Amino acid sequence: MRQLFFALLLTGLLVACSQSEDEKAQPLMQKIEHLYAKGSYQAVLDSIRKLRTDFPKAVESRRKSLRLWQEASLKIAQQDIARTDSALQAATALYNQAKTLRERNFIGIRKDSLQIRYDALCGTVRVIHRRQQEAAEKEARE
Repeated sequence: MRQLFFALLLTGLLVACSQSEDEKAQPLMQKIEHLYAKGSYQAVLDSIRKLRTDFPKAVESRRKSLRLWQEASLKIAQQDIARTDSALQAATALYNQAKTLRERNFIGIRKDSLQIRYDALCGTVRVIHRRQQEAAEKEARE
């Protein structure tokens, strides 16, 4: 009976002294924050996926990572918008300079494709902004 008591006591102490899931996830969260500060936004998203997989019960870390996920996604989308806008302007200039109907059709297809991509990316940014605003309002209420 005495040995059973000490075994239970030892087990209880080990459980009480073990790290929480958030403490275990802390090194990965620091890496994620460092990658974000460096501007490696795709690596941030990849690391957050790893955090979600490896530490599903690290609630506070996952909550912090959600904000970084939105910010990194927003930055990636904004960079993509800038590249798409430049390509769209170039395609529009080529379209306006096209001499033949054939040229105009081929360039028009490219221009239309870029316009659709541009509109979709702008929609993505609007959704991210709305979710960030909803999260801020929720935090303010709590």
